[in-house]
Amino acid sequence: MHRRGGNGLRLLVTLAELLDAHAADAVCDLQTIGRTSGRRRTIEMWFATDGERIYLLAGGRDDAHWIRNLRAEPRVRVRIGGQTVEGTARVIEGHARDPLARRLLATKYQGWTEGDPLSSWAEGSLPVEVSIAG
Repeated sequence: MHRRGGNGLRLLVTLAELLDAHAADAVCDLQTIGRTSGRRRTIEMWFATDGERIYLLAGGRDDAHWIRNLRAEPRVRVRIGGQTVEGTARVIEGHARDPLARRLLATKYQGWTEGDPLSSWAEGSLPVEVSIAG
């Protein structure tokens, strides 16, 4: 990943730096590959990060087309902070990082704090983890 320095030089940016610098951004763009068409499909998404991975929640669960797409083809692209990164997406419901994903997104978008119950959106949505290729 690259960014322009003050003197016009391109500087290398690590994934951790990119995610840290843009963790507070309102949205990212998720690009999946259409399960029937094979065409790239882009959707603006709420997201959260733990500094290594990107987490998303699908309120429509398995009815969401982007979930259907990534189940058929897990290779995705995510555009965040003007940079596009490639990764692999997977549904993590019932896995170790499921609660983390829900808490990170609820904290960022709903002001959730430890000890409070999660909202129906955070509790009932389908959690997705994107591991970035590197």
